[in-house]
Amino acid sequence: MAENNTYYITTPIYYPSGKLHIGNSYTTIACDAEARFQRLEGKDVFFLTGTDEHGLKIEQKAEALNTTPKAYVDGMAEDIQKLWKLLDISNDKFIRTTDDYHEKAVQKIFQQLLDQGDIYLGEYEGWYSVSDEEYFTESQLAEVYRDQDGKVIGGKAPSGNEVELVKEESYFFKMSKYADWLLDYYQTHPNFIQPASRMNEMINNFIKPGLEDLAVTRTGFKWGVPILNDPKHVIYVWIDALSNYITALGYGSDDDGNFKKFWPANVHMVGKEIVRFHTIYWPIMLHALGLEQPDQIYGHGWLLMKDSKMSKSKGNVIYPETIVENYGLDALRYYLLKAMPYGNDGNFTPEDFISKINFDLANDLGNLLNRTVAMINKYEGGVIPTFQSSVNAVDKDLEDTAATTIKNYEELMNDLHFADALAEIWKLVARTNKYIDETTPWILARNDDDESKQKLASVMNHLAESLRVIAILIQPMMTQSPAKIFEQLGLDPKGLELNNLKFGMIPASTKVVEKGTPIFPRLDVDKEVEFLKNKMTKSDKKKGRAAMAETSKSQPVETDGKKEIRIEAFDKVELRVASVLEVGPVEGADKLLKFKLDAGDDQPRQILSGIAKYYPDPSVLVGKKVVIVANLKPRKMRGEMSQGMILSTENDGNVNVVMVDENHQNGDVLA
Repeated sequence: MAENNTYYITTPIYYPSGKLHIGNSYTTIACDAEARFQRLEGKDVFFLTGTDEHGLKIEQKAEALNTTPKAYVDGMAEDIQKLWKLLDISNDKFIRTTDDYHEKAVQKIFQQLLDQGDIYLGEYEGWYSVSDEEYFTESQLAEVYRDQDGKVIGGKAPSGNEVELVKEESYFFKMSKYADWLLDYYQTHPNFIQPASRMNEMINNFIKPGLEDLAVTRTGFKWGVPILNDPKHVIYVWIDALSNYITALGYGSDDDGNFKKFWPANVHMVGKEIVRFHTIYWPIMLHALGLEQPDQIYGHGWLLMKDSKMSKSKGNVIYPETIVENYGLDALRYYLLKAMPYGNDGNFTPEDFISKINFDLANDLGNLLNRTVAMINKYEGGVIPTFQSSVNAVDKDLEDTAATTIKNYEELMNDLHFADALAEIWKLVARTNKYIDETTPWILARNDDDESKQKLASVMNHLAESLRVIAILIQPMMTQSPAKIFEQLGLDPKGLELNNLKFGMIPASTKVVEKGTPIFPRLDVDKEVEFLKNKMTKSDKKKGRAAMAETSKSQPVETDGKKEIRIEAFDKVELRVASVLEVGPVEGADKLLKFKLDAGDDQPRQILSGIAKYYPDPSVLVGKKVVIVANLKPRKMRGEMSQGMILSTENDGNVNVVMVDENHQNGDVLA
């Protein structure tokens, strides 16, 4: 049983099959904001994130890159941890499912479930999606492919990923045994799954139709945790991955102090696409192990791009590094937390992002700070006057607004309503800006009577006090701006304390900086929107090919006698721009050159090409932009992996690599 003053929050562990974009980053930023808030509340917090590193998809990815699975996930885990550092993530631990202590604990968990009869050996036959790491029945497929006789020969999972028929020996977890218990647990713990609509989905879509036993091992690949007494089986993703939430605390080891201290978790935060695994498989696993359930599982929505989920394959991705480098960390953190309504999908557009920076951050907050510092310097010699409560009705209203904001903010943050909490803070920002217009300090400053001087002093103090409160409240979401605000107000950043926060606590004789600096400079909208659009990964292939297909329907085409193909066949070929990083001969192969290319992938790609005799000095190709066939099935030649084909032309026995100019970006798809 976790101690009352502890708080344990987790992200899902991320599958390192590709570079993380801002949609992936949302969950970690949201968990970080909650962890920071709970620390400000005085809680002893344990914040966990990490990577889910096993599975067929990783094994295939590594093979395509001509490396080992371990080397591949080592590099990806390092990159993800660098990203979390860039995003100022305050996690207490980063778990990797390849960590030795985790694998040993998973083997113990599996053996316990097997020994007590919750796992049995059987045979699985069904449709499997490598991308989703998930099995599906025929009825669960979003689309099926049939042959001429009507037999199902393939299809697509609900995610849109292709499935393949798998038949193999497998161990199964008796999920069906616990269906009634789980349904009863839902009913007696109505806040267990949030938002409540997610619980209804689980009941209606998975439990009431009949909860099926779950295949939990595979024999078709080796990159996983082997069963101790049957090592041809590797423990399938969900027992391995889900167990991280307890193994990270030391469960199953000799050092389980953190498990005793922090379990059960207060919150598992996940994207809505993996709610089923966390609200059905995980609770049943814990129950079978005799462990307490987490307090809450929160399934947030997706960050959409024009009503479509952010995805590299859809060409609508933007990476957090781009945002932070060009607009600052706080702009990204603010936008993501503001853009995602509680439990629902959010939307990212370049226009909205730049608008939020200009209006919410630069104009509403940044300009409030600039005006306040300038007026305190102009009217009060740079010294913040001593607080006087309720000098007039408008002062009292601002104080009341601040008190209401603090109360509502704390309730909203405890309930994970980040967008609403930010909206509550911005009510105080708006009220403070309005307060300037209502009190007209520039008019009060013209009068030399004592009453006007007293009112002016109160106005200056109230403005500074509002900014102090605002800076303290935004700390969990915006990790850099609060200290900047305090610095310009002449306050010690050690005073950024949430406990017992109230109006009127600025120390006497506090002196603001002589000249404030905008913490959020205004941006040129058209310029920055265009910049962001150009930075998004592009995939215009379908659009261009669709137009070609439409044209081909109505216009006859003359040919030179070569065999014609339909536009659908050409549509299968992905031509992509890549720059040559390195090129050299292949040992023992006179005709082959080995290219290392940047084709917009997560890792450099290697292609072998039989053009050595045409480029006796292949170094002339380094730095050039070439065109590759990117979706050829990888193959080995002379012991080296080749991941595609470099296009070239032939004329009178001479071969020349096809090159494009510098205006084309690596990874651009030719359409």
